[in-house]
Amino acid sequence: MPTPGVCLTILSDRHRKAGLGTPSNPVRFLNQDYQTLKQFCLIRRVRFIDEMFPPDRTSIGQGVLKPEDLEQVVWQRPGVLVPNPHLVVDGISRFDFGQGVLGNCWLLASIGALTFQKIILENVVPLDQRFDVDYCGLFHFRFWRFGKWVDVVIDDKLPTIDGKLIFVHAKEPTEFWPALFEKAYAKVCGSYADMVAGTPAEAMVDFTGGVHLHINLQERPSNLWEMMFRAGKVTSLMGCGTPQGETAANTVLENGLVQGHAYTITGVKQLLSQGQLASLVRLWNPWGRVEWKGSWSDRSNLWQTVAPEERNLCLSVADDGEFWMDMDDFCKNFNNLDICSLCPEFIDGGSKSQWIPSIHEGRWVAGTTAGGCMNSPDTFWTNPQYRVTITRLTDECVERQDEKNMLVSLMQKPDKRHRSLVENLHIGFCIFEVPPEHTTAKGKFLPAFFAQNVPIFQLSPYLNARGVMHLLSVKPGDYLIVPSTFSPNETASFILTILTKAEILVNENSDNSNIYEQIHPDEPDLSENFEDDEVKRNFFRQFSDKYEEVDDVQLQMMLNGHILKGDLKSGGFSLDACRGMIALMDSSVTGRLNANEFVELWEKIITFRDIFNLTDVSRSGTLSLKELRQAIMATGIKVRDEMLNLMALRYGASSGHMTLENFICLVLRFNVMNAIFKQLSDGKSLTLQKSEWLCLTMYN
Repeated sequence: MPTPGVCLTILSDRHRKAGLGTPSNPVRFLNQDYQTLKQFCLIRRVRFIDEMFPPDRTSIGQGVLKPEDLEQVVWQRPGVLVPNPHLVVDGISRFDFGQGVLGNCWLLASIGALTFQKIILENVVPLDQRFDVDYCGLFHFRFWRFGKWVDVVIDDKLPTIDGKLIFVHAKEPTEFWPALFEKAYAKVCGSYADMVAGTPAEAMVDFTGGVHLHINLQERPSNLWEMMFRAGKVTSLMGCGTPQGETAANTVLENGLVQGHAYTITGVKQLLSQGQLASLVRLWNPWGRVEWKGSWSDRSNLWQTVAPEERNLCLSVADDGEFWMDMDDFCKNFNNLDICSLCPEFIDGGSKSQWIPSIHEGRWVAGTTAGGCMNSPDTFWTNPQYRVTITRLTDECVERQDEKNMLVSLMQKPDKRHRSLVENLHIGFCIFEVPPEHTTAKGKFLPAFFAQNVPIFQLSPYLNARGVMHLLSVKPGDYLIVPSTFSPNETASFILTILTKAEILVNENSDNSNIYEQIHPDEPDLSENFEDDEVKRNFFRQFSDKYEEVDDVQLQMMLNGHILKGDLKSGGFSLDACRGMIALMDSSVTGRLNANEFVELWEKIITFRDIFNLTDVSRSGTLSLKELRQAIMATGIKVRDEMLNLMALRYGASSGHMTLENFICLVLRFNVMNAIFKQLSDGKSLTLQKSEWLCLTMYN
């Protein structure tokens, strides 16, 4: 039986705190352990075949090959293709490989950038793997995937036609790191076909787990070349792309550039030409051929205007896909630039300030925490909220307050294994400065706050992208970051990353305490509106057995036929629900309720019914998810967004509404379990955190 999702969430949180998912301790992708599989294969003297990414047409996917070509595909190991295969021959270089029939230039451009960063490369491609020592047809690679590093296991069977690799291939026939790398990433994406079309930024983030900065070259900053120069000096990957033409085809223009194509930036340099500095950018086409033909191209006369030693150092007249351009031509012909770095040091040259990261995982859930953008003022406040307190800036940041010192990045996490099936939502975020009168406020900010305060930044437009980011300048103080989808009631998970050059404290502002009181401050306390206890006991005796106890059948009859008669509109409490209530209230562990236990249960049920009726403003006999939030608060329960989402999932109907019966069962369980936790929390045997305990008991 698979582990329930709520348990997986708790385990994931614990593992992350223990360091699981770091580069040195990656998560096993699809639960496959490289060392265990390797030892098994070596002991049994068999070669590994990956059942999770089998060497057949399902791993190639739909639409990549024609049906007649697909029939000819044979999966072969490197040792069959060449007599003496190697993972790497004479080091790793961007010139090692060429693109195959797959339209994944975005991935290969990112791999080309990766070859410049040895430290990052050796983390992604473990170089201790060989074909001649302890070989069993098993290899592994590491990628950063949505908040954690994963170790991906593959077999070395590669798709071929007529003995030739059909996808990426090394120019040296005995070298196989490019083909195996591509296969591992195809497994992560779901299939080879799932790698068709993309942006270099996606792969570069997956190779580094680093900070991504996207720059629109049509609105380039004045210090763009300096920023690129600094990025080239630190552990950064850079990629760019050309605009799409009238069709989706990669048309080669007269100037040698390819439309709708991804390129790698492999160098930036300034040269003295005719007495003036020329700022140049070196680019590489992952096709391994087809180059720019304009100024500063391989055969441009401008190379004769620089010093011979500089020309010999920079110029390579070869059809290898690599060429130089000046900055003006670069910005005219390319529409975007992506820089991905382990740390955004390149943003502010010469600064000694340290960037401090803070990473948070969250979720938008339709009806509870998916409030949409500020175009939906009634629900915007229900989105996850993150309170950011910047206590002080470093001395250098104080001197340079006009510089950007906070980077906010929002990435949505997919809910499907296959990349091509993922439908990204339009996402964005707003940043508010919290006024002094609100700095002591607890819990979520309500609609009135957002009606009275204008954001200091609002992403516009919201983008249909895996990730969005913004760089801004802030001063010490309190801020509120609200990530959201564009439209309300869209469910998705996300990762919010905040980097600052200041001391920072970030809290998820999702506590819903006192929300009900703020909305309904004058409502009376319903807990005292009970009938006389003796009347309840006399009623109880009419149904109890000779031991003055009632079982689940008797309790069902009392609740459905008498106590809540006329209130129940969905068939009443089931026997299973009544058994659950008895289990919660049965302090004597007899499987029945005595008079005292029954009276206590009756009082709770009446209280919860009155709260239900009060918050059911639509008079539908059910609670919408918006009404549920207020009803939960009215019971006195302090609940975070994560718990509220869990309540709606466990006790709500498929329509998204909750019946009176389910509401009573939900609140009763939470009420009793919360009391049990308080009793146990003083003991030393309790190992679960309160939130973990309540999550588990609520879901089961």
